[in-house]
Amino acid sequence: MRVSGFSRVSPRGGTATMPLRNTATLAWRTLVQIKHNPFELIDFSIQPIMFLLLFTYVFGGAMAGSPAEYLTFALPGIIVQNLMFATMNTGIGLNTDITKGVFDRLRSLPISRFSPLAGRITADVVKQAWAIALLLVIGMILGFRIETGPAAALAAVGLLLVFAVALAWTSVLVAMLVSSPEKVQIFGFVLYFPITMASGAFVDPATMPGWLQAFAEVNPTTLLADAVRGLLSGGPVAGPVTWSLVWSAGLLLIFAPLSVRAFRRRV
Repeated sequence: MRVSGFSRVSPRGGTATMPLRNTATLAWRTLVQIKHNPFELIDFSIQPIMFLLLFTYVFGGAMAGSPAEYLTFALPGIIVQNLMFATMNTGIGLNTDITKGVFDRLRSLPISRFSPLAGRITADVVKQAWAIALLLVIGMILGFRIETGPAAALAAVGLLLVFAVALAWTSVLVAMLVSSPEKVQIFGFVLYFPITMASGAFVDPATMPGWLQAFAEVNPTTLLADAVRGLLSGGPVAGPVTWSLVWSAGLLLIFAPLSVRAFRRRV
């Protein structure tokens, strides 16, 4: 039997759960690569900690009067910023696999057509969860405290991962359209750097010029950071969470179909 343009599927175990098993196997393949390439941990471990320490101790006194006060405000924003930049790793990894011929080898295997794509996204969600947990732990060591309880904290992590999955499809689309991983990285920096900085992730939008304040208030970075602040430290939750989910749904509905179409054409 032919499945999605790949080779024959072994009858053992049937085909009902085959895509899930293929996705899990390829996700594990991506995660195991970290053992052979420890530098991958930089994006998900060392870099987030570096940003957290720099923002807290370099800008904390000027922004909030003390690093401890600024940490309470900035940690959710730093988590969101790191999440947005880390989503580009999905596209970079996919483009690398395509340009190096990994997808050509996978095409000859009896696996579901879209499992390499799903496996990469699944593995990067695991990496995102690791980075979020790491930043929260380091933040608590530095003095950050979760004021709302475990359920709200888990809701914050869940919301972050939902947004990460939705945003990752933008990098998947770029990965299918450009010729090298470097171009995916350049796209991510050019797009996400101004979006994260021109937001309420690190400062109160009320301190910005009027035209920039209007942009910051509807910026998904601001909305997600405010939602995480509310879920971790208290404050408004319903509005920021709702708009963060709306942004997630919009990104998913727009970029997932475009990415799948581009994926079909390329591989």
